[in-house]
Amino acid sequence: MTVENLSRRHFLRGQFLTSLQSEKVKTQGFQGIRPPWSVDEHHFTQNCHRCGDCITVCETQILIKGEGGFPEVQFDHAECTFCHKCVDVCQQPVFRPLTELAWTHKIEMSNHCLTLNAVECRSCEDSCEMRAIRFKRQIGGVSQPQFVLEDCNGCGACLRSCPVSAIKLSLIQQHQVEKTND
Repeated sequence: MTVENLSRRHFLRGQFLTSLQSEKVKTQGFQGIRPPWSVDEHHFTQNCHRCGDCITVCETQILIKGEGGFPEVQFDHAECTFCHKCVDVCQQPVFRPLTELAWTHKIEMSNHCLTLNAVECRSCEDSCEMRAIRFKRQIGGVSQPQFVLEDCNGCGACLRSCPVSAIKLSLIQQHQVEKTND
């Protein structure tokens, strides 16, 4: 299976085949997820000094030094608590106001989900504080996942709880986010 809309850098690194992608790339996408409330990628990379202050103060330690030394989120062992310490400590103009949405990525389920394959599992529902993932009971069958994307805050808790890595984050456009908030 091949990936479309791939940057030259990622193509040359062999990420044109999904089988060659790392688990992080499969779940979080090609472009690293910046800290919550980050401005767009271009302005972030132009203004971030890569000092690492945000990485140091992150209470859940999900911020790591990513590609090019810029801070990236890695949901391998924890989720974001939206403590906004990364925003508070930063001296550069790389964050949006805290009154805006922290992220514009939302959850997406793949065919590998155990419940879609008739195996009872609700790990993602149990870990979702926002109740964006719910399971609809089925008579004589396994409960099926339902998503309330307006409630998803992109914290990443469901990513690490899924035993088969069936959940991934997808970036949605800003106008879609505004529609879901109306």
